[in-house]
Amino acid sequence: MNIEDTNPSLQFLGAAGTVTGSKYLLSINGINIMIDCGLFQGLKNLRELNWMELPFPVHEIDHVILTHGHLDHIGYLPRLVNQGFKGSIFCTEPTRDLAEIILKDSARIQEEDAEHANIHGYTKHSPALPLYDLKDVEKTLPMLKSVSLNEFVTLPGEIRFRFRKNAHIPGAAFVEIDIGEKKVVFSGDIGRPNDPMLLSPDKPEKADYLIVESTYGDRLHPNKSTEDDILRIILNSLEKHGPLIVPSFTVDRAQDFMYFIWKLKQQNKIPDIPVYLDSPMGNDVSKLFLKYPEWLKLGPEVFKEVFKSTRMVRSVEETRHLAKNYHPRIIIAGSGMMNGGRILHYLESHLDDPKATVIIPGYQAAGTRGRMISEGAEEIKIHGHYYKVRANVEHIHTMSSHADQGEILDWMSGIEEKPKMVFIVHGEPHASQVLRVKIKDQLGWNCVAPQLFDKFILNLN
Repeated sequence: MNIEDTNPSLQFLGAAGTVTGSKYLLSINGINIMIDCGLFQGLKNLRELNWMELPFPVHEIDHVILTHGHLDHIGYLPRLVNQGFKGSIFCTEPTRDLAEIILKDSARIQEEDAEHANIHGYTKHSPALPLYDLKDVEKTLPMLKSVSLNEFVTLPGEIRFRFRKNAHIPGAAFVEIDIGEKKVVFSGDIGRPNDPMLLSPDKPEKADYLIVESTYGDRLHPNKSTEDDILRIILNSLEKHGPLIVPSFTVDRAQDFMYFIWKLKQQNKIPDIPVYLDSPMGNDVSKLFLKYPEWLKLGPEVFKEVFKSTRMVRSVEETRHLAKNYHPRIIIAGSGMMNGGRILHYLESHLDDPKATVIIPGYQAAGTRGRMISEGAEEIKIHGHYYKVRANVEHIHTMSSHADQGEILDWMSGIEEKPKMVFIVHGEPHASQVLRVKIKDQLGWNCVAPQLFDKFILNLN
């Protein structure tokens, strides 16, 4: 089936009815543009979508535009290239650097997981294969083209677009696409105006069609101090004389934890307990906070002190050694939803230890280990074995890098004229529906929460 180019259209290929796998195909004036190109994560039925062919010839896609560098927004790129994509991939400068780090890490983890599954025999496939490997990533990276904030890029067919600052993580942007006099806006992941490190997001002024995320569309974030929460958890952990394990997203969240812990030490509120960042990707990402200070509230001199006070774990051998140490210490390790990465070594050693503490650091997608632990699972399966959950589990609800319902509505408040349609995406069904009703009742705007593969004709006259 060819991509239809007779009518302007928008098709939802991911993050529709779910949070992960962001992919949207905008077809206009004979030009086919994919906005974001993410991996599905979490539940098995979602992960299996990564292996499916897309419902159209990939070689007919002309361009990809990336809102930011998280895996659920960029992780499908090597697969897309393997299927025949040969166009340009546009992104901001920090996203270009993050993509190299994250895609290489993703390929490495997939290769290791496939090898581990084949060695230990806990796979139904013979043999288990990675979705893509490092060679595929190397073919993809030269196609990435960085664009400065607010710089318009002109494409054929009277189309131009630009990136605008969106907080969330360094390099994150929302995308404004102009088609003649009309404007289509993709929110990407909207950050928070009071982020401790990142500059506040810009706001769109016009959107004939708006595609907006809804991760926290059904709630407001607690109005409490993150610093106080972390202080309480650290002091309680020290009383138990066990390790504090922090599964962390390695872009922004790990750096947030490092900063708050450093700040508490500077204020003499906690002792000089050893702090480790155990994530090769997290080490590399941290360097970007020094490279791109124009995206940040805090100066590079602060980050230099923060990183100096944190011990970087380099090798898997050091990870295994640290995982066997039951003394008080703070370990920040990837991944944040506990579905892979070095955090699994620490969970295997400490999940059943009542002296240990594990932090749930934010949103946990359905089907992930983090979600199961968050919801009180009594045991968790890791590498084919079950482990009892006896560790103290702490939740931090104030560190989300996603806007809540009120912050989403505030981000939309600059749009003066009523859009023709608002498409609500990147949320679990309840969150998307609650936000849909709120927008409709409060603003009177037409809204729909698309399902996977839904396609809509756009009226751009």
